[in-house]
Amino acid sequence: MISLELPINNGKLIFETGYMAKQSDGAVIAKYGDTLLLATVVSEKSSKEGLDFFPLTIDYQEKAFAAGKIPGGFLKREGRPSEKEILTSRLIDRPMRPLFPDNFYCETQGIVSVLSYGEENVSDVLGIIALSAALMISDIPFDGPVGAVRVGRLDGNFIINPNVAEMESLDLNLVVAGTEEAVTMVEGGSLEVSEEAIIAAIEYAHGYIKELVRFQKQFKEAAGKQKRLITETAIDETLFATVKEFVFERMKAAVIIADKLVRQKALDNLLEEMLGALCPDCEDKKKKNISEYFFKIEKDLVRGMIINEGRRADGRGPDEIRHIESKVSILPRAHGSALFVRGETQALVAVTLGTSSDEQKVDSLDGDTYKSFMLHYNFPPFSVGEVRPLRTPGRREIGHGALAERSLKAIIPSADVFPYTIRVVSDILESNGSSSMATVCGSTLALMDAGVPIKSPVAGIAMGLIKEGDKTVILTDILGVEDHLGDMDFKVAGTADGITAFQMDVKIKGVTQDVLVYALEKARIGRLFILNKIKETIEKPRTELSPNAPRIYQMKIKEEKIKDVIGTGGKVIKGIIEQTGVKIDIDDSGMVTIASIDEESLLKAREIVSAIVAEPEVGQIYNGTVRKIMDFGAFVEILPGTDGLLHISQISKERIKKVTDVLSEGDKVVVKVLEIDKAGKIKLSAKEAQKDMGKKDQ
Repeated sequence: MISLELPINNGKLIFETGYMAKQSDGAVIAKYGDTLLLATVVSEKSSKEGLDFFPLTIDYQEKAFAAGKIPGGFLKREGRPSEKEILTSRLIDRPMRPLFPDNFYCETQGIVSVLSYGEENVSDVLGIIALSAALMISDIPFDGPVGAVRVGRLDGNFIINPNVAEMESLDLNLVVAGTEEAVTMVEGGSLEVSEEAIIAAIEYAHGYIKELVRFQKQFKEAAGKQKRLITETAIDETLFATVKEFVFERMKAAVIIADKLVRQKALDNLLEEMLGALCPDCEDKKKKNISEYFFKIEKDLVRGMIINEGRRADGRGPDEIRHIESKVSILPRAHGSALFVRGETQALVAVTLGTSSDEQKVDSLDGDTYKSFMLHYNFPPFSVGEVRPLRTPGRREIGHGALAERSLKAIIPSADVFPYTIRVVSDILESNGSSSMATVCGSTLALMDAGVPIKSPVAGIAMGLIKEGDKTVILTDILGVEDHLGDMDFKVAGTADGITAFQMDVKIKGVTQDVLVYALEKARIGRLFILNKIKETIEKPRTELSPNAPRIYQMKIKEEKIKDVIGTGGKVIKGIIEQTGVKIDIDDSGMVTIASIDEESLLKAREIVSAIVAEPEVGQIYNGTVRKIMDFGAFVEILPGTDGLLHISQISKERIKKVTDVLSEGDKVVVKVLEIDKAGKIKLSAKEAQKDMGKKDQ
């Protein structure tokens, strides 16, 4: 067994290898405080015939026993991955993927298992570091290592790997990953912070990343295996020249066709014609080589056009944003709706408002929590002109939805201002780049259409990067082809006052701070432009909710009155619901929430609950009901469950011999509260009530 440790941020990071999962190509135990992960990597020794991409799979899994829990559900075992596990798998994958050799096609799998979960709140970033270390000591070719930290800002100061308690008070929360030379991935959110703050946070984090990279290099020296030899695939220069001569001029014309489908059809036809002319009867391997040369020429053409001419596939300049259109209130029954169109990307967004009973329960190692704001993103196959079976949301859809949700979370009103559960659904109807950012824009429109009092409108934009030698071009509002053939996908969302979400992935070995500063400024200009377009459609949230949305009334009652509203076995509250048709929720603090689409029903339910929890006041007149007759008077119910004594001397101005001469059980009687003693006993008077009412009549 080999063990190394590194002091970091008042804690100690420990790597161990050599005694667990020894049949994997690389296995590392990573410990930080009470958090312990096992990271393993395995790669096939040869690639499958005809494979032209790198089949890498990264899985992050949380074991319930890691937090001393037994899984819920009938089976009492871990089931399909949770949203957090899927998002963390993506988080680990993204900084690793660019660092494998271009011609490495052996199927590779990395698994990060949480075996012990402490309060350090580092399982995600520790997963990146641990898997990087496992790759470093394995024989798998990998141009790492990768370091990662979470950086937060608390009271104006940056902190590394904030704990659970500190997370609640952060105004900036980023996960930053990178190599010793540059940053390769950033993801996180903030409360409308400036571009300067984002840059400063990334720079602060990179200092710790360098330490983690050096630590992994030491670990490799102590425990590393010899790396596999990768055979370089030599280009057949003669064949490449033949392909280029055949396609070059027609491809130059095809790649500048603005319409995505028309452009792709032209390229597909050209490829098919070329294969038929140059390779009608050749073997699959040669066809594969010819196809690869075709795509290389396409990539070089698109990138060269941008670098040398400042011209993009759809004719725009580097800083231009595609044509934007938007509409609201297009779905009659939805509580709020919008269609946001940017070029060939369309997002149809619907908002539904519900009560606290509609909140989403999230079961995690941190314990059960509830979400009152949810955003779900769907990417149907017709959006890109494909035929594909409909399945449950994949990793990409969950990731895009989480990014859009994070972008909007900072401007969603708190429950005391707007006591609704909010669900936003974005269906991408057409896609050609930046559908997650179109979702952010469409969601802002739909939320305002629904009358949700958001703090400020939010817009999102995707930036790209093309780097050739010393030349670098930043692209605003990238197309799908620019994402595919470019070097960076850089998404920024925010309000006019600052950034709310940030995600950066690169396909090269990192970007410098100067490039980040420039890209963020271009993104800010683009974001402000889109915000103005949003305001042209709807400037602020509607003041009235949709007629189809539930109306919610909240009232606070004393905790000891909760049982009176609920009743034995829920009898009272069920009766109110049956009588009025409303929804009623009561929490342990005594907050009563009544919801109904029908306002009259809501008011009726409110009156019933108010009557149940009302308390008698001295001097107040009540319409009471005689519940019990005694020789000395009658007990009169003036409020539900609250009786007072109407003494025989207080029944009438005239003297009466027997109570039963005047009153019977069940009679209605108007009474006034004369006194409430320290024991809570209530003295009533009918004659005083009659006297007061007589004065009012006069």
